[in-house]
Amino acid sequence: MTDAAVRAVEGAFNTRELLKLKVLEAAPAPAGATGEALAARLDSAHVVQVIGRTVVLYRPHPDKPQIKLPR
Repeated sequence: MTDAAVRAVEGAFNTRELLKLKVLEAAPAPAGATGEALAARLDSAHVVQVIGRTVVLYRPHPDKPQIKLPR
């Protein structure tokens, strides 16, 4: 995972609280591990779901969160 990819996801979180990301088949790690690694590099991001190679990430909006995850 490159720094540019992390910056792109960070930028997308400026306008959205949920993101769906596809992990390439050629990725060195499975989708779940890649999603967890990405969430660890982003402030307050969480992996919500992994289906196949698709990872759903959530990060609440800092000022006006609209989605609340169950505990």
